Amino acid sequence: MVFGIFLCLDAFLYVFTLLPLRVCLALFRLLTLPCYGLRDRRLLQPAQVCDIFKGVILVICYFMMHYVDYSMMYHLIRGQSVIKLYIIYNMLEVADRLFSSFGQDILDALYWTATEPKERKRAHIGVIPHFFMAVLYVFLHAILIMVQATTLNVAFNSHNKSLLTIMMSNNFVEIKGSVFKKFEKNNLFQMSNSDIKERFTNYVLLLIVCLRNMEQFSWNPDHLWVLFPDVCMVIASEIAVDIVKHAFITKFNDITADVYSEYRASLAFDLVSSRQKNAYTDYSDSVARRMGFIPLPLAVLLIRVVTSSIKVQGILSYACVILFYFGLISLKVLNSIVLLGKSCQYVKEAKMEEKLFTPPPTSTPGKPPSKPQSRSKLPQGLASEETLSASVTSQPPHPKENIIPLLVTSNSDQFLTTPDGDEKDITQENPDLKHRSAKKDLLEIDRFTICGNRID
Repeated sequence: MVFGIFLCLDAFLYVFTLLPLRVCLALFRLLTLPCYGLRDRRLLQPAQVCDIFKGVILVICYFMMHYVDYSMMYHLIRGQSVIKLYIIYNMLEVADRLFSSFGQDILDALYWTATEPKERKRAHIGVIPHFFMAVLYVFLHAILIMVQATTLNVAFNSHNKSLLTIMMSNNFVEIKGSVFKKFEKNNLFQMSNSDIKERFTNYVLLLIVCLRNMEQFSWNPDHLWVLFPDVCMVIASEIAVDIVKHAFITKFNDITADVYSEYRASLAFDLVSSRQKNAYTDYSDSVARRMGFIPLPLAVLLIRVVTSSIKVQGILSYACVILFYFGLISLKVLNSIVLLGKSCQYVKEAKMEEKLFTPPPTSTPGKPPSKPQSRSKLPQGLASEETLSASVTSQPPHPKENIIPLLVTSNSDQFLTTPDGDEKDITQENPDLKHRSAKKDLLEIDRFTICGNRID
């Protein structure tokens, strides 16, 4: 989980550090295009087109957020009763997951529409409607996260701390809703990624709460120590709930703790494969698909809060801002180097180096989907093995004559919820099949959907 949090941090810092530089380079290419001439069919590379769209969406949503009054929202929420605020906070958590589920699909649809080959027949509504849909999504999701941060800020500033206690007890409701359910390894992998995304989002929300409170107290350092116990209490409750939840889930479903090293290796494989020269997608998109973490709305809100809380006046202040920006770039580069080294180590320990040279299962903006190609290039001897390693996000396998007879008697629901013990029985005769199917499942599964298949 710590490794996953640093992956989210790397994708989040990318929006503030490298994305502005990439947008400037893409715009510089557009301005100097007459000097180079039209050597290629495209004015810009597909990655540069996606970078420009991300930058324009960030700028538009940032100016739109100026029309949302944070102070009025705070006093409006503060006037509500405790029980009503508790219900609102639960509804906001559900809405945040729903927004994240289709948000990446909206953004991927925009990237694919803008970068698809010209000779391809267009069967969609066009780039401009997709762009407005993406702007609307990022704006609404940023407002939703702002309401979450405001509710948490009200809980911190309440006199008797009752609302904060109730909101912390909401974490323990997760234990009741998940511990006594049947889990398979792939489902546990999805839940682990969701927990990583939720914890990182809560850290950013706590940062926003601290910034708003410090602004109200004129940046008095003594008030920071007043907020520090509550922040530690919220973080400790989240960690305790996750430990208890995962411990009982692995106990009741007979799943060994070694499965978390496989999850970590799968995340490391995503990072290493996205750093190749022929990588199809940017790493931030890979993290978004795997964990459901979309950094754009969170970045818009954080920029809005920082610019409204901190006033920059004078040459010395601008010099400090420039130094802080270079510090963020240094942190991003250092974090990326350490993560890449650790990821290579985890991939080698899991013996997954040979999979780096195979095309990824998802299609990407600017390239045709690779799903049919991956099926056509499979060796004949591995047909039944690839059938076993089908993803949860794809359609369930149907009984066929060439599949192992033990799988013919089980329907799709039983196969998708097979516990760890039954997998041992299925692959007892062929240990290589067990190793291949376990690794392949974790590599092909996405947090919500394989976005490229839906776009096409």
